Amino acid sequence: MATPDAHLPRQVPVEGYGKGFFHFAGMASSGSILALPSGIHAWAPVRAADIDAAALAEVFRQAEAIQMLIIGTGLEPWPVPEALRWRLRDVGIGVDAMPTRAAASTYNVLLDEGRAVAAALLALP
Repeated sequence: MATPDAHLPRQVPVEGYGKGFFHFAGMASSGSILALPSGIHAWAPVRAADIDAAALAEVFRQAEAIQMLIIGTGLEPWPVPEALRWRLRDVGIGVDAMPTRAAASTYNVLLDEGRAVAAALLALP
């Protein structure tokens, strides 16, 4: 995914990840990703402190199709700021944050179960 607007136009599981990359649908992407109902999108944040409502604008645009957002926070846990948690709740989205490895696995399980899930995954440093 060479440009910020690049995306795979369908929702798929995350097949793998490593230092600075993700694999999905037989493809590789460098950097962080958003896994949304509209597909897999390149995502600008590189650390948890970069995650705010503006960084999740595309999540808010697709809120009607999302019940749960899983945030992958890199290597360390990160508490979702209360203001962001409430803003997501206001549009009907539950949120959970955890290190990226656990987040990718949780996203895959929920997606496989047919749940209306999305993931915002920071690439591992």
